[in-house]
Amino acid sequence: MKKRIAVTGIGVVTPIGLNINEFWKNLIEGKSGSAYITRFDASNFETKFACEVKNFNPLNYFDRKSAQRLDIFTQFALVSTEEAIQNSQLKIEQIDKNKVGIVFGSGIGGMWTWENIFNTINTGGYQRISPFFVPMMISDIAAGQIAIKYGFKGLNYATTSACATSAHAIAVAAMHIERGDADIVIAGGSEASISPIGIGGFNAMKALSTRNDEPEKASRPFDKNRDGFVMGEGSATLILEDFEFAVKRGAPILAELVGIGMTADAYHVTAPAPGGEGAVRSMRLCIEDANISPEEVDYINAHGTSTPYNDKNETEAIKTLFGEHAYKLIVSSTKSMTGHLLGAAGALEAVATILTVMNDIIPPTINLEEPDPECDLNYAPNKAVERKVNYAISNAFGFGGHNVSLLFKKYQ
Repeated sequence: MKKRIAVTGIGVVTPIGLNINEFWKNLIEGKSGSAYITRFDASNFETKFACEVKNFNPLNYFDRKSAQRLDIFTQFALVSTEEAIQNSQLKIEQIDKNKVGIVFGSGIGGMWTWENIFNTINTGGYQRISPFFVPMMISDIAAGQIAIKYGFKGLNYATTSACATSAHAIAVAAMHIERGDADIVIAGGSEASISPIGIGGFNAMKALSTRNDEPEKASRPFDKNRDGFVMGEGSATLILEDFEFAVKRGAPILAELVGIGMTADAYHVTAPAPGGEGAVRSMRLCIEDANISPEEVDYINAHGTSTPYNDKNETEAIKTLFGEHAYKLIVSSTKSMTGHLLGAAGALEAVATILTVMNDIIPPTINLEEPDPECDLNYAPNKAVERKVNYAISNAFGFGGHNVSLLFKKYQ
């Protein structure tokens, strides 16, 4: 990367915490966010549990009219962005708002708005469709609403690449700063798809765990007895800045984004390429972009979905790229606690990676009780690991064969 990119703010809304401090505490303590679904009656579904955001009351953040006109994924996005902006000590009135951009994605967008309108049509006909339906449902509306709230007038759009969505958002946000398009770019993703269509759709694909007797143990990446991922929801926001601009304004620098790798499998709609070939290339590219050696990487926050194919292929990809060093670095999957936030996963796991680099504590992979023989790396099983972490990779891979690897460096 030609310009140094500073991360100056982070904010989250997650199944294990409504803010950074709560999220990090529960992450390193190995707390599962999985429980029986409360958003709708899931008793007739193959999967009856998910990682829902808990204790989120929109009226704690919005007036009633505003809340009614924002899909829950946009509510999550606005709340995580507010925390990130406060975290970055950004004085909005003192900056050029034309030089603040937003790249904020969602894999699906307003799925609950879709659900509600579908029910409305069935009971009351097309005449009952709300005029707010389209602007509540479209996946770019979170980016638009963030801009409207703060008056940021720079580049503004959404990324959509399934589970790689918000990792792509972070990558292209950094590229815009490198180009000089903006001094600051707000990047991240939000998702709220724990709904009948969402759960039913992934059940139809046989992608979700059906461990209904033990929801808290259902997300078990790299474990021999894993049987699918657990749906999550929430939002994560990063404030990225031109390093010199950040230093000049006295911003807190949490970490640096030093490498980006983006590839395509060009192989299958849902299955990863054999051997994680696309993942090998995305990780290699981000390491080359950072101009470091593979042996300098201390930690990988794996995509680690708890699905049979992903975990095996990602493990093989890491061993292919890193060789013997694969057994010296630590890999973990925070999805074991948060579930899979789909389009928001990349940003949330980037935040977890940044916190790891800042604190030199590696979150565990919980529920790893009987390792899959084909998954034979150090996954920090069930307990956080204290270790110096100077460089860490966050992986995100999406349906359609989208691969993104982000490399973060400790700021010293």
